[in-house]
Amino acid sequence: MGRAFLRTLGVLSLWWFVASAMAQSTGYVMYKDPGQPVAARVKDLLSRMTLEEKIGQMTQIDRTVATYDFMRTYAIGSVLSGGGSTPLPEASAEDWVNMINDYQKGSLSSRLGIPMIYGIDAVHGHNNVYNATIFPHNIGLGATRDPDLVKKIGAATALEVRATGIPYVFAPCIAVCRDPRWGRCYESYSENEDIVRQMTEIIPGLQGDIPSGSRKGVPYVAGKNRVAACAKHFVGDGGTTKGINENNTVVDMHGLLSIHMPAYTDAIIKGVSTVMVSYSSWNGEKMHANRDLVTGFLKDTLKFKGFVISDWQGIDRITSPPHANYSYSVEAGILAGIDMVMVPFNFTEFIDDLTNLVKEKVIPIDRIDDAVERILFVKFTMGLFENPLADFSLVDELGSQAHRELAREAVRKSLVLLKNGKNETDPLLPLPKKPKKILVAGSHADNLGYQCGGWTITWQGFSGNNYTRGTTILSAINSTVDLSTEVVYQENPDKDFVKSTDFDYAIVVVGEHPYAETAGDSLTLTIADPSPTTITNVCEAVKCVVIVVSGRPLVIEPYISSIDALVAAWLPGTEGQGVADVLFGDYGFSGKLPRTWFKSVDQLPMNFGDSHYDPLFPFDFGLKTESVPGLVARATSYGTNRIPHPLMVMTCLAISLYFTGYR
Repeated sequence: MGRAFLRTLGVLSLWWFVASAMAQSTGYVMYKDPGQPVAARVKDLLSRMTLEEKIGQMTQIDRTVATYDFMRTYAIGSVLSGGGSTPLPEASAEDWVNMINDYQKGSLSSRLGIPMIYGIDAVHGHNNVYNATIFPHNIGLGATRDPDLVKKIGAATALEVRATGIPYVFAPCIAVCRDPRWGRCYESYSENEDIVRQMTEIIPGLQGDIPSGSRKGVPYVAGKNRVAACAKHFVGDGGTTKGINENNTVVDMHGLLSIHMPAYTDAIIKGVSTVMVSYSSWNGEKMHANRDLVTGFLKDTLKFKGFVISDWQGIDRITSPPHANYSYSVEAGILAGIDMVMVPFNFTEFIDDLTNLVKEKVIPIDRIDDAVERILFVKFTMGLFENPLADFSLVDELGSQAHRELAREAVRKSLVLLKNGKNETDPLLPLPKKPKKILVAGSHADNLGYQCGGWTITWQGFSGNNYTRGTTILSAINSTVDLSTEVVYQENPDKDFVKSTDFDYAIVVVGEHPYAETAGDSLTLTIADPSPTTITNVCEAVKCVVIVVSGRPLVIEPYISSIDALVAAWLPGTEGQGVADVLFGDYGFSGKLPRTWFKSVDQLPMNFGDSHYDPLFPFDFGLKTESVPGLVARATSYGTNRIPHPLMVMTCLAISLYFTGYR
């Protein structure tokens, strides 16, 4: 028995010696072999890395400070574009690919050639990029109640992101917004955790469906047409007191687990690659420093195997004021379980502080190895080592017509009809397409930036029609009504003008100006001036439909008696034609409120099931209309919306046959 064991041991030792010698002579490196299991490749690569290279992998920097030399020298793990950070104004897909490949070539020239992963916020389509399809913000998608549609949007977004050479998106936001005063409420699908859970179907849209039999919590990205996703912001960011951004969520463990946590469970089961930590606190403890939840619950209990990333300068904000004791912040964040840190600028400070903390044994090397293993696992799983450089093969996917049609469908399904006629027997919608004269009014009727909202081209959004391509609601109305109809547009008409003109009806489009994050926090939630005056001037003089373009419910109760029909359009994005599709009856209204519409801000916070629940329109409310049978789309080739006369069709056919030789 003993001799047999020794013979076996000798054979194994000889095999290892021969294999090692062959590897040295042939240059074989296990981590570079795609035929090896991912876990083996990770282990092999990690064993070759210095502490400096490991900490480099844990570092994410903004593109504005990235260079070829920095990527090579520091083995930087990731680069990102912050909101509005682009290679050029109106940069093309090719411009993006070339920029990202330049950074990647720096990474590939480092000692071990570990590719970096480039990340970007693509929260309602590829929103930073000129000419991309901008889908409705999440609150509108929540109104659709259509997870399959949201999955298709994820797949379309992935294609547009990959078209620009980017393999990683900071999406989806799976916050459960419990107070519309929060400036990120439009990034939340609903006040209801079940709807948010359903909408995590966007993750397999972005990443691809996980193979059957996959282990729970293991990241998965299905090739070069998909992207790594990021569930954010862990956890409770939608429940802060008074909706104040980055503030404190006061709720017991049961409330945290029952309201804010369920979507993370679903996201992990669906193979989400990364999770971003929230700026907010839970019962006074900063999430970026909360080891019990980040390591104890997310990693140990939920068995999440991807990597955890900080938010933008998230560890800086562990202290108040931010960056007051950066070394402590690095220590607290890394020990809490953050694997990759969005620095994003002064990366040498982060690298130096973390290096010192490890060398002084304040942070154990096991914690560093855990972080780097997770980062490498995602990179290997998504094929980044085999395909580190992007090409131009997908550039035509950016803003493609197919994606715009999908966005238009999403707009149609997101619209919520709140009122239709001043009495039940006299509905205003759908509107007739062939009136003599109609009025279109309001600040949001002809403003592409307003209808897209924040996180569009720039972080805070934009105003006007010149910063990307799309269709405004006014343009959509003009292309839908009959050619004989006179469409009069005045942004803010006075009462005398409205009364003196013989309008059949009016369409008033009002709402909020674009904002993102803290800039959107609001204690008043009012429609932007002078829109209340516009509503009064128009709706007291002529039959009117008011369309509210906003990221949340707004104060509308004072004006509702004068309004004939009321539509919540949320933030529909670039495809305003979807609004006209439903307004004029080509499709019926089908959307339902994803959150409660309050009467007064004094009622807030107020969510379905609360003891003081007394809404203007309750959660899940939405009137229905049917599409109008027999409607004919405008036949633009003939310059009319009528069916071509049979004689014209026969004449054209005869001419065609004559000139093609069939005579």
